[in-house]
Amino acid sequence: MAVTVNDFYQAALEKASLELVTGKRGLTRLIYEPPIHRPGLALAGFFKYSAHRRIQVLGMAEHEYLLSMNNRQRMQSLRRLFQKHIPCLIITRNRKVWPEILKLAHEAHVAILRTPLITGAFINIATVVMENLMAPCITMQGTMVDIMGIGVLIEGKPGIGKSEAALTLIGRGHSLVADDVTVLRRTDDRTIVGSSSQVTRYHMEIRGLGIIHVPSLFGVASVRNEKELDLIVTLRNLEELEDDGRTLVPQIRNVMGVSIPHLIIPVSPGRELANLIEAATLNEKLKRLGHDAAKELDEKLMAVMSKGALKHEPE
Repeated sequence: MAVTVNDFYQAALEKASLELVTGKRGLTRLIYEPPIHRPGLALAGFFKYSAHRRIQVLGMAEHEYLLSMNNRQRMQSLRRLFQKHIPCLIITRNRKVWPEILKLAHEAHVAILRTPLITGAFINIATVVMENLMAPCITMQGTMVDIMGIGVLIEGKPGIGKSEAALTLIGRGHSLVADDVTVLRRTDDRTIVGSSSQVTRYHMEIRGLGIIHVPSLFGVASVRNEKELDLIVTLRNLEELEDDGRTLVPQIRNVMGVSIPHLIIPVSPGRELANLIEAATLNEKLKRLGHDAAKELDEKLMAVMSKGALKHEPE
């Protein structure tokens, strides 16, 4: 997977105070690897292990090294770097961009960006941005809410009451992450993070009301940009479910290779879905703290049955 320089620029623009020095030139070039690279060895002429498929950063050390050269040597060093088809070049500490860099960037069609941040701080921010951009990602139909620190994805057929249940939960002090369509990305082997698309963020569509802006109605604490996915709740019409006990036992859903607890909640007239979802979330939170009510009840029943069996054994 690769992202464009423009994707990175838009994602890091505010966080890193990025400035486009060369305008829109080179923004369609692709970045193939998420780590950020400081091309010190490349500037010295050693390219055997050059990471030219990554974002290149000129920090203070690279800047001082280039200043130690005469004009001809500096031009040769920079030309060798640009000839490796680098995605883009970022200059930290708001240093002046030398004319030779601008000339080579124009010839190679490479974007030059600048940030006021020191090199270490910029690399930390840029690394997180790139890892998020390049993480495996899917979209799922469903509304995601943060209930007491537990990320819950509510899914079900259109019109079954997902958004209405989420709206009730938001009114109780919980937070909206995404409505109707949730973007899920895998950040590591055990973690799935959910968020909304940039276009629909902070908005909900409620049948009969239309589109609402959640933070305007409930305050800024009623929304979250993203949340780790901890539980999937599927709303199903009661008549569609077979009486096989599956709704009583939490299942496991595989999402991009990560196992997520999954619960099916039957929907019928008069059932308060928000209460049920909130209770399911509290139960999941207790499980994470080591308190599993179903398991404890099963152990108690087994203990009682064992004692009863012992009483009835012949002497």
